[in-house]
Amino acid sequence: MSKSNDRSPSATRVHHCYELTTEEEERIGNLFRQLDANNDGRIDVHDLSEGLKKLNIPQLPGSAEYFIKKADANASNDLSLAEFVNYVQEHEKRLLLVFHTLDANSDGRVDESELISSFSRLGVHITKDEANKLLRRMDKDGTLDISFDEWRDYLLFHPSANLHDIIMYWRHATNLDVGEDLSVPDDFSLEEWLSGKWWRHLVAGGVAGMVSRTCTAPLDRLKVFLQVHGLSQFRGLGECFSYMLKEGGVRSLWRGNGINVLKIAPESAIKFAAYEQVKTILLASTGKEREISIYERFVAGSFAGGISQTAIYPLEVLKTRLALRKTGQYKSIADAALKIYKTEGVKSFYRGYLPNLLGIIPYAGIDLAVYETLKKNYIQNHSGDMNPSVFVITACGAFSSSCGQVASYPLALVRTRLQAQVIAPGVSHNHPITMGGLFRHIISTEGVTGLYRGITPNFMKVAPAVSISYVVYEKCRQALGVTMT
Repeated sequence: MSKSNDRSPSATRVHHCYELTTEEEERIGNLFRQLDANNDGRIDVHDLSEGLKKLNIPQLPGSAEYFIKKADANASNDLSLAEFVNYVQEHEKRLLLVFHTLDANSDGRVDESELISSFSRLGVHITKDEANKLLRRMDKDGTLDISFDEWRDYLLFHPSANLHDIIMYWRHATNLDVGEDLSVPDDFSLEEWLSGKWWRHLVAGGVAGMVSRTCTAPLDRLKVFLQVHGLSQFRGLGECFSYMLKEGGVRSLWRGNGINVLKIAPESAIKFAAYEQVKTILLASTGKEREISIYERFVAGSFAGGISQTAIYPLEVLKTRLALRKTGQYKSIADAALKIYKTEGVKSFYRGYLPNLLGIIPYAGIDLAVYETLKKNYIQNHSGDMNPSVFVITACGAFSSSCGQVASYPLALVRTRLQAQVIAPGVSHNHPITMGGLFRHIISTEGVTGLYRGITPNFMKVAPAVSISYVVYEKCRQALGVTMT
């Protein structure tokens, strides 16, 4: 609906405003003008959303719409200065009442101990570390306590003054798929759960993953070839790439990508469901409402990764076989699955399962630890900004994922060779096909560096995967009407 210029009696009905001081009038007036993007004297949802971004004020998904709806006295879908002032005054009064409940010693500032004590009275347990982090989100002057002005400025556009809702507003963190499987799924706020917008984040991330994997599929296939064949067939990246082009043409560079894209949906769904279930169990064990710790996230992420990998592992085997197939070997994914089953049996679909499962633990631990460390350092070095941009989060995720891959890569390489053992020359006939036997074979014939064959194209695809995933995610979430907070 377009902005209304209606100035009928209903549009100008009396607002129960209190007398403003000159200073307050100037502050709220300046804020209104900053949010009024096209200077027409009205603020709509788009103006408010874009204005809050420019002012670096955090938003929950749907909060701009909610703010307009609550403040819009004449149902015009936009706000006049009078409507804006009226709502801001009323909301600030509610925020002031909540602030006074936190300010136990009535000194006009809320510190760490007062925050912990106030939350405890509400039945919410938070640690000193978490209280410190929460304070830093609002603390502009570096005093590690907050004044009402800091409290008000941070929460002015939050749709509720209820303390429980504010806690959920504080407790929000998100990870983004950067083309590889992240070990720890997203955490969503209560507002996102209740509004149903959590699934839109997952859809946007899934689409971004599909596009980025498709664009970097040639590098992924190159990695698989080098992992399986090592130096026995190719002397380097160029020779391997030339072979793939010569054997199957340009289209062959995307072999195995179809199933790599198809498995994103079931893998993400199972991992997310398992992560939430394990997280619930861990939090319920203490009997207190609190934020999950980094160690518990690691445990929950590892369990979730293990469960999802167990469920979709046959698709991983199929992906490897299809990536390595020769022209005309299989007609389709279904044909490949049927031929593998007939010639090798059901067990073939779980070859390499053990090293794959073992690789989850170092990958999850290092990925999460590096991610949290990078994010923490960014926040500390950027004036306590507790809401890094999507690009910052993506960059942290990409680097942490790469570190995790370095630690778990030997296990990933052994897994891939076990998956492709009937194809890999010099392994299936001369050595026992076991994880330990394969490790010994690689080290004895290729040295320790043999355990890292194919890691170069793996690193080469990180930058484009991050860039593509970031752009696609941004476009998708905008189309789906969700905000990254």
